[in-house]
Amino acid sequence: MMFEFKTPRDETKKIMSDVASGKLENTDFEKECESKVCELTNSEFAKITSSGNNSIFVALSHVKGDIIIPDQGGWHGFKQIAKFLGKNIIMLKTDLGIIDPNELDNYDISDNSALIFTSFAGYCAEQDIKSISRYCKNNGITTIEDASAGIGDEKGLLGNSKYSDIVIASTGQPKIINVGSGGFIATNDETLFSETSLPLKLSKTNEIICSGIDKELESVKKNLHVTLNATDYLKKHMLNVIHSEKRGVNLIILDDDAKQKTWELKRQLPINKSGFINKCPNYNRVKTKAISIEIKNLNYNCLKKEYLDEIIKAFNNLQ
Repeated sequence: MMFEFKTPRDETKKIMSDVASGKLENTDFEKECESKVCELTNSEFAKITSSGNNSIFVALSHVKGDIIIPDQGGWHGFKQIAKFLGKNIIMLKTDLGIIDPNELDNYDISDNSALIFTSFAGYCAEQDIKSISRYCKNNGITTIEDASAGIGDEKGLLGNSKYSDIVIASTGQPKIINVGSGGFIATNDETLFSETSLPLKLSKTNEIICSGIDKELESVKKNLHVTLNATDYLKKHMLNVIHSEKRGVNLIILDDDAKQKTWELKRQLPINKSGFINKCPNYNRVKTKAISIEIKNLNYNCLKKEYLDEIIKAFNNLQ
C-alpha cells in the first residue's frame, strides 16, 4: 500500500493556472481572501502574506517587549525571527509542549510582551486556548497563535481572534489550507497593520497565490475535521501516545528506540514523495525520544480506515 503526500486539490491548481495564464480577468482574489479570513477567524482585519514565516515576522515586528516562546512543540521560526529582530526571548517551560499559563508567574516579563505558540503543541495536542487567553489578557500579554494546523476549527476555539490577539497561518504545503505558498495574519487590533506597513509591503504575495487560498478556504473546515478524526482513530488504537486525550493532527509515540523504529516504519509504510514519519527529539515536536506520525502530511484519500489500519499494523509489528 502506497501512501500519498498531500497536494493542493485539482480545483485549486486549476484556478491558480487560470489566473497565471490570464484566463480570468477583473478579479480581486486578495480582497476576497481577506474578507473570508476575517469571517473564518472572527477578525476585523486581515492581510494575505507570501508565507507563514512572513506572517510571523509581521506579528513579532509589532511587539515592543519580550517574545515568550514554548520550550518545545512550537515552530523553530519563532526563535529565529525574534532573534533576527533583536527581541529579548523567554523560553517558557511546558509539559511536552502544552502551555500552563500560570507558569508565566515564574518569569520576569516586561511590559508589552507577547506569547507566540501553535494551536497544537507539536501538532499533536490542542492548547488550552481559553486559559491561555484569560491569563494573558489579565496580565497585559499579547497572544499570537500560529493556527496553520488549527484553522477551520468547528469548535471555534482555534484560530479565533476572540481568544488570540493575533492569528497567523501558513498556507504552504502540506498545511490545512494547502496552496504551496502564502500565508495570512488576522487581528482585531487596528494598530497592527498601520505600525507594520514596511514588513507588510515586503511580505506581499500575488493574485495567483490568493486565488488558490480563496479556493482552499471552501474546504478548510472539512479538511481539518477529517484530519482530526483520523488522528483520533489512531490514538485510540496505539500505545504510548503522548497527550492521547487531546485533539491533534499528528500523533507522537514515546519510544527509546525511536531512531531504528522510524527507519523500519518508513520501509513498511512507503509514501510517493517526502515523508510522514519522523523521529524525535525535535524542537518542533518534543525534545525526547519518540516517533512522530504526521497525519497532516497525507492526502485525504489516505485518511480512510484501511490506510489507518495499515499504520496501526506496522507499528504493532515493531512491539
